[in-house]
Amino acid sequence: MPLPFSRRQFLQSAGLASVGAVAFPSIMRSQGGVSPNNKLNVACIGVGGRAKGGAVKGLSGENFVAFCDVDDERAAATYTMYPDVQRFRDYRKLLDQLGNKIDAVTVTTPDHMHFPIAMAALSLGKHVFCEKPLTHTIEEARRISAKATEMKVCTQMGNQGHASDGIRTLKEWIDAGVLGDVREVHSWTDRPGKVWPQGSPYNKPADHSKFLPVVPKTLDWDLWQGIAQPRPYDAVYLPFNWRGFWEYGTGALGDMGCHLLDAANWALELNAPTHVEAISAFANKLTGPASSIVTFKFPARGKLAPVTLKWYDGGLIPPPPRDWDPAKPLPDNGTLFVGSKATAFANLYNAKVTIIPDSKMLEMAGSLPAPTIPRIEGGHFAEWIRACKGGPAAGSRFEVASKLTELCLLSNVAVRAGRPIEWDAAGMSVTNHPEANEYLRTKYRPGFGV
Repeated sequence: MPLPFSRRQFLQSAGLASVGAVAFPSIMRSQGGVSPNNKLNVACIGVGGRAKGGAVKGLSGENFVAFCDVDDERAAATYTMYPDVQRFRDYRKLLDQLGNKIDAVTVTTPDHMHFPIAMAALSLGKHVFCEKPLTHTIEEARRISAKATEMKVCTQMGNQGHASDGIRTLKEWIDAGVLGDVREVHSWTDRPGKVWPQGSPYNKPADHSKFLPVVPKTLDWDLWQGIAQPRPYDAVYLPFNWRGFWEYGTGALGDMGCHLLDAANWALELNAPTHVEAISAFANKLTGPASSIVTFKFPARGKLAPVTLKWYDGGLIPPPPRDWDPAKPLPDNGTLFVGSKATAFANLYNAKVTIIPDSKMLEMAGSLPAPTIPRIEGGHFAEWIRACKGGPAAGSRFEVASKLTELCLLSNVAVRAGRPIEWDAAGMSVTNHPEANEYLRTKYRPGFGV
């Protein structure tokens, strides 16, 4: 059974963390005075899969204090690479035992466990890096943002494109009026179909009445489920297909929206839509749809024109814009910004942006604005590490990332509601279909302190 992690234990650990700040001077609020040469003492929660080339690689120059993973097989490569780092299966035990010895925590787990783990770390005053999407539900996104602000720690979500030069170039163009009024944005992805399945045939629970699949000896299935309502193990969920199941993942928009919609959300100051409408194929109560088109409506924001943002997934793509080179097919992932003066294209991670067609880019090259937004050296992990050691706040800190996450998750509310929704952001409420508000929150299994 999972180890209960009580409020008293959190407070005790938080007290130890205060003592530990003396021995580890970079541990708490990074507000100057800490040498950037000091190494962070880091605990990585989730060290298989994405983490190998993500958090573990990105923080390889820091000091790993502990690794935590519920699957020994998935974590084996990392464990072999760092044989002397202490290992845990239960993140609560890690934080309880080593809370006074770590400065920072990384969270690279299935979506449904992002919030409880990150909140536990924040409650102990730790700097936190969390993969995208930041949370599993909209309420969680707001709670985690508030906690990060309260604790005054340094945070970062793992949408690496936010640290790219390209997203800054696009914002500079929009701020300078290069594109004119941007009233249409189109984003699309080849997920889920090319990467994991959704929709049919996963439209009903597996029949385990005659047999129960054998849980691999290397996996703690109970801990993997975490806050989710318990159900029998099924190999269909692991190692990656959990993304398509509502209980554990957030579908294509949760996976890719935090990349593809980031530039529009930031550069156009989208804040929150007032209307969201989804058309989807093979949606059901267990999984996201096989494909969908989601339309978001944003009102005017100061001098910025109203925007219609359209999202396409499952291999669906928008019609090519008038200026698109007909000899080139649209790529599998991308975003188009349609302005009154020009149209811009951004690739998957917003690392490269260009005005289309190429001839117009060449024509306008001499009049494009010079860079005004500081560039990020070394990428999003380096940016977060510098923030933890007293540098500027990271660009995708939780107070920023939570709003992007909320936008992405709101699309899933519309998909699951099966009808257009009117959104009251201030009240965190679907006003025209109250039943849809159940999708804004999570029903937690007891024992995880959330």
